[in-house]
Amino acid sequence: MHKYRILSLLLSTIPLLTCLGVAHANSPATTSNPASEAVQNKSDDFPGRKTYAHVPYITIGQLYAEYDNTIIIDARSAFEYETLRILSAVSIPLSLRNSEFTKKLQLLRNDNPEKKIVFYCNGHTCMKSYKATHRAKVDAKVDNVYAFDAGIFDWATAHPDKATLLEETPVDINKLISKSKYKEHMLPALDFINQADDDTIILDVRSRHQREGIYIFSGYENIVALEDKILLNKHIEQAKKENKKLFIYDAVGKQVRWLQYYLEQQNAGPYYFMKGGIQAFFEIPNSKLMDN
Repeated sequence: MHKYRILSLLLSTIPLLTCLGVAHANSPATTSNPASEAVQNKSDDFPGRKTYAHVPYITIGQLYAEYDNTIIIDARSAFEYETLRILSAVSIPLSLRNSEFTKKLQLLRNDNPEKKIVFYCNGHTCMKSYKATHRAKVDAKVDNVYAFDAGIFDWATAHPDKATLLEETPVDINKLISKSKYKEHMLPALDFINQADDDTIILDVRSRHQREGIYIFSGYENIVALEDKILLNKHIEQAKKENKKLFIYDAVGKQVRWLQYYLEQQNAGPYYFMKGGIQAFFEIPNSKLMDN
């Protein structure tokens, strides 16, 4: 990146560095196991079972046995749901306002008074299934609710015929992106900044509320909602035509994992993500930014 861009970047973000503590406190926990790992059942693999000891959980074997008589709810974002999900699942993101979350859940319960309700997320170290189950019981006053804490990757690996990847069923487990392949496209924040030049197209895929006027490339980035496939395709095709690399960053380095599936499906050219997202940028010492 040209030095004047680095200076502009630094000057535009210095007043925002005080936000780092808040951003760190609110960042989601590590969310997933790689698809290539075997399904695991040891309690140590599920730290949320201690943190949320009051939340009942269901195992992968139990859920499979009761699949046809269970309401399965995806507690993740709509984009994650659209990318990879349990086949019969409905989407009720944990991020919804409490009133909307409660309304949707109570409607499901009214239509299915006898069925078990199960929330899932990415599994193992992801806490959303526990949080959604707790919220269902405490706020929505819905009973017979459980967390499926093994998560979508374990499910899709064990039961690909009851999962959907980019609207295809059964899931081809060879298309599940491993953690190692994901890491191949990660650049540390400082390297990402230094290598972003005229031969790159920079995409900011954070949601509007995550952005809140905070930009790190002072207008050189392109703002793209993950759900906007038309705009995403436009930038993918532009990068191919102009022989440029796609440099993509989100809030904390988690959303891009799901975007990678779409990039692979579209045969995108070279692409890289900022490891840790914009949060990692704020952890770069000012002296290192000024030295580049």
